[in-house]
Amino acid sequence: MTVATDTLLNALATCDMLEVDGLHAFDFTLDDNRLLIECMDGRAEKRWSFTQAQLKAATFDETRQLWTVSDDSSEYRLACLSAFSAREQEDEEHDDA
Repeated sequence: MTVATDTLLNALATCDMLEVDGLHAFDFTLDDNRLLIECMDGRAEKRWSFTQAQLKAATFDETRQLWTVSDDSSEYRLACLSAFSAREQEDEEHDDA
């Protein structure tokens, strides 16, 4: 499920997982200075770091449901995703009983 909000910073505050250029990343940190994303692509570790200014300048593509974020060298496609756990699914089943 894609998380859509008015700004990328707001979307990041509520998402559980990111997709960066097709790679899924569960390990990301957003603080007052930057967004740091880390994931594995096969055996290679991938890292992205974006400043607050770069995140504020990001644009949202409504059709593709992706954010475009640029750093000094390239553009990246970022999707903010929400996840659920098996525990949450069990809780919902018990609520229905």
